[in-house]
Amino acid sequence: MFSKRSVFIFLGIALAFALAACGGAVTPTAAPATEAPAEPAAPEPVVQEGEVNLPEVDPLTVTGNVVSAGSSTVFPLAERMAERFQDEGYSGNITIDSIGSGAGFERFCVAGETDVSNASRPIKDSEKESCADIDRTPIEFRVGTDAVAVTVSQENDFAEDVTLEELAMIFGDAETWSDVRPEWPDEEIFRFIPGTDSGTFDFFVEEIFDKDEEPILRAANTQLSEDDNVLVQGILGSPYAVGFFGYAYYVENEDTLRVLSIEAVEPTLETVDNAAYALARPLFIYSDAEIMQTKPQVASYINYFLTYVNEEIEDVGYFPASADALDESKQAWLDAMGQ
Repeated sequence: MFSKRSVFIFLGIALAFALAACGGAVTPTAAPATEAPAEPAAPEPVVQEGEVNLPEVDPLTVTGNVVSAGSSTVFPLAERMAERFQDEGYSGNITIDSIGSGAGFERFCVAGETDVSNASRPIKDSEKESCADIDRTPIEFRVGTDAVAVTVSQENDFAEDVTLEELAMIFGDAETWSDVRPEWPDEEIFRFIPGTDSGTFDFFVEEIFDKDEEPILRAANTQLSEDDNVLVQGILGSPYAVGFFGYAYYVENEDTLRVLSIEAVEPTLETVDNAAYALARPLFIYSDAEIMQTKPQVASYINYFLTYVNEEIEDVGYFPASADALDESKQAWLDAMGQ
């Protein structure tokens, strides 16, 4: 049985529920006042560089061969990128012939034998016209920057820095080193320079001889070769020898060669990037939109090249192109592929 106390408690509870249901005088205890929730903070703007991104390439899915030829200077870089492409699964073959920029453009624009042309100088108008004759429109892709290295053997203990005027004498009419500076040895100068099909030759002649190649070609004791390794060996043969080629070949042989400063500026990443070094120049590869669209392996190779070149270029011995220049190349790829 319930006690009287229990009955009263029960009746009290029932009455409270009845009043609440009818909106009666039972008022719930007010919750403590709280501040209105703050407006959510606006997200901070994401600051992005103007980077152009290309579609991702999976080398495992790429088939077919790629044929390229041209600059001996671009050759080590192209070789590195091709090896990386293949190491990551590309099963095709990439031919890279080191024959000089001019000869490379001849194969690309006249014979139509190559898919990609490697060049250490911009394509000439006459070469563009040749391309047009076979219905090709060359597309330029900037892939890096080179510094033409003027080098001597480490046995040369007198030449360290030269002016542009002295370079014109060394590779021109001077017969002996003392003709350049009286305090230098009265010994014949032996010259080892790239061949006339080389973009390096064209660039050097333009910068040092104001596009007049006659002085450099008439100089005594001058050996020309499209093979930069031949030039290296020639320079190593005498303390009175001198030559020039792409910076990567100096890096490859810096234990036996010395690079000369020009106008008191040595080629470095900083001096090449800000153009303080007089013989800095761009490096390119070229192709054509129709080739890229009908041969997907060519488009994939160029895409991969542009995407990863800056991870390899300094190790090869060259300098990166500016972010803007590389973005222009990537955009040129997108335009060629209609994307």
